Amino acid sequence: MPEIHADWHAVPEAARGATVALGNFDGVHLGHAAVLRAAHAARPELTLAALTFEPHPREHFRPEDPPFRLTLLPAKAQALAAQGVRTVFALPFDARLAAMPAEAFVEQVLHQAIGARHLACGADFAFGHRRGGDVAFLAQQCEARGIGLTVVPPVVDEGGPISSTRIRRALQDGYPDRAAAELGRDWEVRGTVFHGDKLGRELGWPTANILLGRHLEPARGVYAVRVALPDGRVADGVANVGRRPTLGGDPVTRLETHIFDFAGDLYDQEIGVRLVRFLRPDATFTGLEELKAAIAADAAEARRVLGAE
Repeated sequence: MPEIHADWHAVPEAARGATVALGNFDGVHLGHAAVLRAAHAARPELTLAALTFEPHPREHFRPEDPPFRLTLLPAKAQALAAQGVRTVFALPFDARLAAMPAEAFVEQVLHQAIGARHLACGADFAFGHRRGGDVAFLAQQCEARGIGLTVVPPVVDEGGPISSTRIRRALQDGYPDRAAAELGRDWEVRGTVFHGDKLGRELGWPTANILLGRHLEPARGVYAVRVALPDGRVADGVANVGRRPTLGGDPVTRLETHIFDFAGDLYDQEIGVRLVRFLRPDATFTGLEELKAAIAADAAEARRVLGAE
């Protein structure tokens, strides 16, 4: 994992002087990877760092909105590390930072606090109070301070520019395979396994249950999945995202995963559930026997899909 620095007022000297990629990096998708590569290519002799904001500015300005995050900070940091990032500046996005003028952000944060030697960002990067600073403004400010800047055009595929917004829409529409193509990996929800009502075990299909928390809610229904286990193994499985309508309904959406050929206790441990393929929408069954039969059919289909991957 990279070093994570949250307090820009107290950046250690060893973390200063990096080449820094700027952005929210939600999902760390292929477009973000291009920005990170550009930051490294410009100054390969320097430590590669990423500067991001926690929470995402949208969470600060619109806290009543449903959760929409693709990656929370630990997963984001791990994905950034996989792209060669050694230092993550995760700046707390609060009212004070939101009110900081763009020029002050460049001078106080980028120049003085973290001592950035080179910056890279996407062409649509905007920052400062009311997003008052765009890439043209950033270029002017960087030149005045002797900081290099690379502006990276969007990465485009047949569907257009790759973006976090587009990936969220693909997941909400039930296309995790499309999201994976744009992320460069399967989308994963991480959470701590909690004690449920043990109904799955009674039905012969024990499940590891986690809550989505601040993650985006994908299309409700059944998925073929791969599960990152606490011991580092990855196992195949079948999962349901939903509120259990057959059982009277839950107030919050849960992710219930049956892990194939697994015996063990995962309670109070963190797992990562990677959505591979959407199999069918959420459904209501007339009783437990019909539910049990549907789970068996879903499991067989998930095994077939994952075996063919």
